[in-house]
Amino acid sequence: MKSKIALAFDNCKREKRPALITYTVAGDSTKEISFKILNKISRHADILELGFPHNTPIADGGQIQGSSHRALSKGIKLKDVFHIVKNFKKNNPKKPLILMGYYNLIYQSGENNFLKNCKTSGVDGLIIVDLPYPENKDFAFKCKKRSINFVQLLSPTTSINRMKKIIKDSHDMIYYISMLSTTGGKLKISPRKILQNYKKIKKIDPKKNLVIGFGITDRTISALKAADGLVVGSMLCKTITNSLRMRQNPVTILDKVVYNLKNKIL
Repeated sequence: MKSKIALAFDNCKREKRPALITYTVAGDSTKEISFKILNKISRHADILELGFPHNTPIADGGQIQGSSHRALSKGIKLKDVFHIVKNFKKNNPKKPLILMGYYNLIYQSGENNFLKNCKTSGVDGLIIVDLPYPENKDFAFKCKKRSINFVQLLSPTTSINRMKKIIKDSHDMIYYISMLSTTGGKLKISPRKILQNYKKIKKIDPKKNLVIGFGITDRTISALKAADGLVVGSMLCKTITNSLRMRQNPVTILDKVVYNLKNKIL
C-alpha cells in the first residue's frame, strides 16, 4: 500500500507539475494560529512540513529562528506539536504531513516513545536535519516499520558514491539542499545551475521523488518547477512575521501567499 506522501507525488505527476511543499513552525505565533494556518494552506499545498521548535536551530536562518522563538516564548511543548498534528489530521486525513526538526528532542523523548506519538497523531514522515546518513539507518528502519517515511538529505557536496547509498536506502521522498547555507538565504547559484545538479542526482534513480529546498521564494519557484517537489519555508515564516508586525491576520495573509505560489507552478 502506497504512503500518502507517495500518492501526493503521483497526483502531481499526473497533473504534470511539482508538488508544493510548505514549511511552518508549530505554535507560531500561537498554537491556535498555527493550527488554523495548516488548515488554510492545506487547500493549496500538496505536502505540509511542520517544524517542531528548538532553541538552537543550527540549520535555520533568521526567519525560521524567529518563528521558533515566538512559538517557544508561548510555551509550546512537543506534546502540543502532536496535538496540533492530531487535530489537523481529523480534518485532513489524506493530506501528508511531515514533522521536521532536531534529534535532541527525539533523544529526550526516547525514539520509541516519539515514534509512537508520531503514529497515533498521524505524522506521515520525518526530516531530522542533524541525523545524517549512515548514522540515521537504525532510526530510519524504526520509522519504516511503523509506516513513517524518513526523509534523507542530499547536498551539493555529497559524493556520488554516498548519494547512491542514500538514495538506495531512501523511502518515498528525498530532500536536496540546493546550496550550502542556512535556510532562507538568497540563492547563491542560479536556478539553472540548481536544476543541472538536480538532474544529475535524479538520473541515479528516476523513480525516487526528489525535492528541492533552501532559498525558494515566489521569485524563484517558477524557474525550478521541473523538480518533483519544491519546499518553501523561510518565505512563509517571514510572511507571518510581517503580518504580525502590521497587525494583520497571518492566517488570511499566508493563505493568499501559498495560493499564489501554487499558481506559479501550474
